[in-house]
Amino acid sequence: MAEIVAGVRTDLPARMAEVSPAVLRRRAEARGPRMTPDAVGAALRGTHGVRLIAEVKRVSPAMGRLAAIERPEALAAEYVAGGAAAISVLTEPRHFGGSLADLRAVRDSVSVPLLRKDFIVDPYQLAESAAAGADLVLLIVAALSGRQLDGLLKEAAEYGLAVLVETHTEQEVATAVAAGARIIGVNARNLTTLQVDRDTFPRLAAGIPADVVTVAESGVRGPADVGSYAGAGADAVLVGSALVIDDRPADAVAAMLAAGRREEAE
Repeated sequence: MAEIVAGVRTDLPARMAEVSPAVLRRRAEARGPRMTPDAVGAALRGTHGVRLIAEVKRVSPAMGRLAAIERPEALAAEYVAGGAAAISVLTEPRHFGGSLADLRAVRDSVSVPLLRKDFIVDPYQLAESAAAGADLVLLIVAALSGRQLDGLLKEAAEYGLAVLVETHTEQEVATAVAAGARIIGVNARNLTTLQVDRDTFPRLAAGIPADVVTVAESGVRGPADVGSYAGAGADAVLVGSALVIDDRPADAVAAMLAAGRREEAE
C-alpha cells in the first residue's frame, strides 16, 4: 500500500496546479444537491437482508487485469438493474486503471449512492470527489494518522460526503469508532500478503457499535460468501472482482442478494 499512496502523492501536485480547490467547490455546487450522509447510510442498511455495493474495477493487485470496461457507466447500470444499492468506482490510475472520468460517467448514468474508491490522503481529493458527483468516499485507517483521519472526516462533512472508513485490525476498528465513523468497512484482505481471511469480518465486527453501518470487503467469490457475511451481521457487502469477470453482472448481483436474504431468513 505504501507504494500506491506514494504514487497518489506524486500525482496530486499536477492536478492541484491544473484545477484549484475553489474551482472544484464551485463545480460541486453546480451539480446540485447530493444524497445526504444519513441517506447514504440508510441505503446501505436493509431490513430484509444484506445490501450490495458493486464495484467498477479494471485491475486487482491480487488477480491482475480483470476487464477493459470501456463503458463503466454501462456496467454500473447492469449492477443497478440487478439490485445493487450502491456503486463503487476505482479511480486510482497507476495500479487499478481507474480515473475520475469513470466516476463522472457513472454518476451521469445511475441515481444510487456512488463511492469514490481511492487512496485519499489529502483534502483536495475530497473536493475532487464532490465535484465528480460522489456521495461517499473511502478513508483507509492504515494509510492515515489519527490526526489525518479526524481532519479528513471533518472536511468530508463540509462537502456533504458520507465516509466509508476501512479497517483491517481490531485496533483500526477502535480508531474508526473513536473518530466517529458512521460507516465502517472491514477488509478481509491482508494489505501486506494480499491473502484473504474471511474470518476477519466476524471477529472485527464485534467491536463495531450496533448503530454504525458495517460493510464487509474482499473475499467474495460468489453468492455463498455474501450469505456468509450476511449471517455474520454485515449490513452491506462490497464486491468487485467476482462481478467484473462475470458475463452476466446483473444476474450475478441478483444471485448474491438472494443468498443474503436466504441467510437472514434462516
